Amino acid sequence: MRILFIGDVVGRAGRAAIAEQLPALRDRWKLDFVVINGENAAGGFGITESICDDFLAAGADCVTLGNHAWDQREALVFIQRQPRLIRPANYPPGTPGRGANLFEARDGARVLVMNIMGRVFMDPLDDPFAAAERELEACPLGMACDAAIIDIHAETSSEKCAMGHFADGRASLVVGTHTHIPTADAQILPGGTAFQSDAGMTGDYDSVIGMNKAEPLQRFTRRISSGRFEPADGPATLCGVAVETRADGLASMIAPVRLGGRLKPAIPQEWE
Repeated sequence: MRILFIGDVVGRAGRAAIAEQLPALRDRWKLDFVVINGENAAGGFGITESICDDFLAAGADCVTLGNHAWDQREALVFIQRQPRLIRPANYPPGTPGRGANLFEARDGARVLVMNIMGRVFMDPLDDPFAAAERELEACPLGMACDAAIIDIHAETSSEKCAMGHFADGRASLVVGTHTHIPTADAQILPGGTAFQSDAGMTGDYDSVIGMNKAEPLQRFTRRISSGRFEPADGPATLCGVAVETRADGLASMIAPVRLGGRLKPAIPQEWE
């Protein structure tokens, strides 16, 4: 199975990159399943129903969230009727929506997707490892699903790495989101799970993690806020990871993806 995971989409520039590139990538790379992290898609903060629908129409099979899940208050409502929108599984019981769901890929395979939020330097949610364990036990790879994807939305590389090793051999892909900078550690772990600490963002990299530079610089240099953060609107780089799985659901290939914008391009040579 061929899987594409696309990192945090930031603002209008990131949305444009999805609309312009994803439909062609699905055909060109013969993708079976696509996940987008969309928690920064609406002006850099949260997601709206129309944006979620646009991602699905462009070729995404599932959209994951993170710490900005509820910044657009409408998300609390429409997530209840949109099974393809996944919020962190370690929110407390009673939180609207789902932390994991089982989907059908284009080749008919069953794909488990879960969204987990880290706790280090983040909101103190429930234990992310216990939440991941619960979902993995409920839908074991090779039995109840043919592929399993974990989006670990976390601040520290250490917590993301720990999640990778925690799920090694039980997930097809563990990939980090949230920090918006693509890491250079794409690898297949000893147990067969594909891993990358951060997929990077899909947004304008002539920025401070996707935001116009002026306001972050003002706050860093003068410790004074002069306004709200606004997404940078230059050409975006679509960032993510490409993964191919074996018959048992574990990974046979992982490659970074960077297309367009300012970053040096990277594509899965095996699929070209």
